[in-house]
Amino acid sequence: MATIDIQVPDIGDFKDVGVIEILVKVGDAIKAEQSLITVESDKASMEIPSSHAGVIKELKVKLGDTVNQGTVILTLEAAAGDVSSSLPLPGGGPGRELVPPATSSTPPQPSPARGGSESADLDCDLLVLGAGPGGYSAAFRAADLGLKVVIVERYATLGGVCLNV
Repeated sequence: MATIDIQVPDIGDFKDVGVIEILVKVGDAIKAEQSLITVESDKASMEIPSSHAGVIKELKVKLGDTVNQGTVILTLEAAAGDVSSSLPLPGGGPGRELVPPATSSTPPQPSPARGGSESADLDCDLLVLGAGPGGYSAAFRAADLGLKVVIVERYATLGGVCLNV
């Protein structure tokens, strides 16, 4: 089994956030996306999830520590077959395909409706309707926090009317 360092993912504009709660201990078997620690900034508190499943070998943080993106939280002995799985990373993964904004001045055309045998069931934690500035930002922030996000937009490009029309 492989040993993996679990790090703090992208937590947005927050720097030096304090660890206010540790939700696991050495020897615990954890699942991918299970919350490991709770951090708190001036504005919010958030739970940091694991990117892999396995058994915790060593905790690298303690209560009161400050962490940033990339700080190692713990060392994990990854479960068999889980070495390659991870949470969505910026710019990739389900619900995180980046599409450049339209460069022409012509308004985008609605995507053809899908139905019948082309439709698919999607499993997600958050569904965002509309990929305008608000929906786009909310979806990316939620994905950065480890949620599985799906954006529904009637046009082929993200950004909504503000960026594309």
